[in-house]
Amino acid sequence: MKNFDINEDPHRRYNPLINEWVLVSPHRAKRPWQGQNETVSSNSLPEYDTSCYLCPGNVRANGMENPAYENSFVFENDFAALKQEEIAFEGNKEESFFRAQPERGISRVVCFSPKHNLTLPEMSVNAIEDIISTWQKEYTNLGSVDYINHVQIFENKGSVMGCSNPHPHGQIWAQSSLPTEVEKTQNNLKTYFNKHGSTLLLDYLQEELKLKERIVVENDHFVALVPFWAIWPFETMIIGKRHVTKITDFTPAESTAFATILKQLTIKYDNLFETSFPYSSGIHQAPTDGEAHPEWQFHMHFYPPLLRSATVKKFMVGYEMMGESQRDITPEKSAEMLRNLSDVHYKQKA
Repeated sequence: MKNFDINEDPHRRYNPLINEWVLVSPHRAKRPWQGQNETVSSNSLPEYDTSCYLCPGNVRANGMENPAYENSFVFENDFAALKQEEIAFEGNKEESFFRAQPERGISRVVCFSPKHNLTLPEMSVNAIEDIISTWQKEYTNLGSVDYINHVQIFENKGSVMGCSNPHPHGQIWAQSSLPTEVEKTQNNLKTYFNKHGSTLLLDYLQEELKLKERIVVENDHFVALVPFWAIWPFETMIIGKRHVTKITDFTPAESTAFATILKQLTIKYDNLFETSFPYSSGIHQAPTDGEAHPEWQFHMHFYPPLLRSATVKKFMVGYEMMGESQRDITPEKSAEMLRNLSDVHYKQKA
């Protein structure tokens, strides 16, 4: 019987955040690819696009005109997934197969920059700090609404992620319930805190800092790493080194450090395949239900779909849909690849 080699042999890894497993099959990373190839746009975007509904001064679909904004700009989503009005509801029987309940909330769009052709890795640290400041204000303002118990800040970048407009922007969905993924995380963080008296992610981070196997970028206040249990090929997570439950707890130095590591990480993403790297990213932080949440640790997830080139995408199909999540390239290998990339954007080098 051969000895187990985590870099070569199939194995499962446990994700303590959501109490789920992922199957890792490193030997499959060498298989030839004859599947679908995505189309990569080589068109250079203008700084201002007259047809873009997010550019300054342009008219959106609802007839509203954007102001001539110079930094980040927030507006109510014209096609909001959530509605603010209260709805009368009697409720379902707990034993029913047909349970449903109204969900109340607020959806907003955050334009990161007035420039149509910029993305986070191409922005200055100061400009990214302005975005962080906007996120902080929105978390505070939305979280103070009496029926809002969770504020989800996220970005979908790239057409392959379903983003319909290349103008740099993200979204904020604030709602009365904890979303499913957040609720799973909340339950596991709380269980760990009650058992150990410490936060799961800070304890995990200390172990990662000792090993140095999956760290991509690090500064005085934050670490960007590929989680041990990562599902997506180049998935990463940014974790604060200090116990910070929410974005509004940042010191000025931490805001600058967070902006810096966001820029560094996204530059490495773009440099990997020398393309504007698509991803879905999102911030996970304490709920806004008025309760103390010492179990929480501020962190940010990046889920990029690209597998081995700018045109080859990882699909979640078959076994992933019927069994559990699965990946080929190991988290250690993807961390090494990202870590070794330049901190200078490939467009600047060209």
